[in-house]
Amino acid sequence: MDFNLSEEQLMIQQAARDFAQNELLPGVIERDRDQKFPTEQVKKMGEMGLLGMMVDPKYGGAGMDSVSYVLAMEEIAKIDASAAVVMSVNNSLVCAGLEKFASEEQKVKYLTPLASGKVIGAFALSEPEAGSDATSQKTTAEDKGDYYLLNGIKNWITNGGTASYYIVIAQTDPEKKHKGINAFIVERGWEGFDIGVKEDKLGIRGSDTHSLIFNNVKIPKENRIGEDGFGFNFAMAVLNGGRIGIASQALGIAAGAYELALKYAKTRKAFKTEIINHQVIAFKLADMATQITAARMLCFKAACEKDAGKDISESGAMAKLYASQVAMDTTIEAVQIHGGYGYVKEYHVERMMRDAKITQIYEGTSEIQKIVISRSIAK
Repeated sequence: MDFNLSEEQLMIQQAARDFAQNELLPGVIERDRDQKFPTEQVKKMGEMGLLGMMVDPKYGGAGMDSVSYVLAMEEIAKIDASAAVVMSVNNSLVCAGLEKFASEEQKVKYLTPLASGKVIGAFALSEPEAGSDATSQKTTAEDKGDYYLLNGIKNWITNGGTASYYIVIAQTDPEKKHKGINAFIVERGWEGFDIGVKEDKLGIRGSDTHSLIFNNVKIPKENRIGEDGFGFNFAMAVLNGGRIGIASQALGIAAGAYELALKYAKTRKAFKTEIINHQVIAFKLADMATQITAARMLCFKAACEKDAGKDISESGAMAKLYASQVAMDTTIEAVQIHGGYGYVKEYHVERMMRDAKITQIYEGTSEIQKIVISRSIAK
């Protein structure tokens, strides 16, 4: 593996870093406090090509590689994890799935506006009784000949209140179990489709998370993705790639908290010297730096394997499992290094600690990642 970033990758990293500092940092505390979606910032991210980074330019994407995606995600998440998860869902769960598995007509109609950032998308898999156990879908899509009739509820849907298009996973033939599941493209505003209240969350509060309610929603047959019964395999394939996005988000949260802790430790004095000169603080920072570097390498490895067309179920799961743990450990220590100041919103690290927790839960809990990894290494 080449550890040297290309000139283009460095430019993308710098552009994302500048955007995060200039556009995301102002108001990030207020957006967290007020649960305000970063509407203008996300619009600018779309204009920069950050919402369809790896999509072919003929479909409105930027045509970049997965390492560039990791670099950009890290820089965005350093400042605003809420904006980062909007970016991750649109890139990894929505655009990537459509580009790989959708029909040409679906790509032209839906992928192009999504990849170009004109609209954003959402991925609807989780339900009140089907989170980690994705095979237990209660949402149904009954085949009515030239259309499907969609009924059910989806939970914890990122971009739920702001998306224009939704990829919805539903059960068509319960007797076939996971082989009877399908994936559909559903448009906002269709009759019978309602959006529930926004969830009041611990972290990533600038991201809008909603339940989706479907009551006899008619889905045209042409909006099914892939062959009949392909939905479960579609969801698992998309989630494999999505874990790179969440791993990169976790990496960014950790790196952002570390940078703030390092800066604080170099200026805060105790016992007549800067606290970085106290071994107990210096060793915390040493551990943080080492763990963040290791997490970054796991993200790069998964990204490189994805670009090489390899199976990334193991490497993606490892990256997400480790990076999310590093995010939690680093943010906790960053608060500790800041002392009392770390417990107040002005210094950012308390928000980062709250944001970090979700990276161990969504797009497959840490426990699910261990199942994926253990099955892989047992083969």
